[in-house]
Amino acid sequence: MLTKICGIKNEDAAITAAQAGADYIGFVFASGKRQIAPEDAAKIAESLPSSVQKVGVFVNETVERMLEIAETAGLDLIQLHGDEPPEVAESLPYKIIKAFPMDPDRLTNIQKYPCDYYLLDSPFGKNRGGNGTTFDWNLTEKLSLDPSKLLLAGGLSPENVTKAMKLVMPAGVDVSSGVETNGVKDLSKIKRFIKTVKSFGKDESIDNIYNA
Repeated sequence: MLTKICGIKNEDAAITAAQAGADYIGFVFASGKRQIAPEDAAKIAESLPSSVQKVGVFVNETVERMLEIAETAGLDLIQLHGDEPPEVAESLPYKIIKAFPMDPDRLTNIQKYPCDYYLLDSPFGKNRGGNGTTFDWNLTEKLSLDPSKLLLAGGLSPENVTKAMKLVMPAGVDVSSGVETNGVKDLSKIKRFIKTVKSFGKDESIDNIYNA
């Protein structure tokens, strides 16, 4: 199960996530409390092993600016978290994660969007993502998406992520506020979250071996 820790702003949190087994580290370049400067993201990225992919999160940014930031920060993927049309995704020479809020009005033709991963998030609140609220995970079944391209976000935490994975069976999960304490990344929560995700399914496999 792929694991993405988003909203990283300091090296300690990034290294903790990497050492715990995170597959993706997310840097937010859109306005908000988790925004980071491209130069600061670049310094953090340099401290990470090549096995950890760096994701840049953008909201309705110009293609030119996204390319500039991606180059500066050394990004591997671009996450489009706004109202970007398909043409924007097609023009970017990077793997694309496209976020979709679980709002019926915003899910039209989701299957046709040109992206490597669909990130299903909670409906928009004050911010585009990172609102710390869950949605009805059963709704994902109605979208008929390829599970190997599905990432689940929205209010996930060490306490509820196992239930979410069992219901949705996505390719991966994405967390930000769920591994924070008082708005700051909590190293203990990061480790617990990743351990919980990475151990998902292992107990069941062992049980199947012994019960065969």
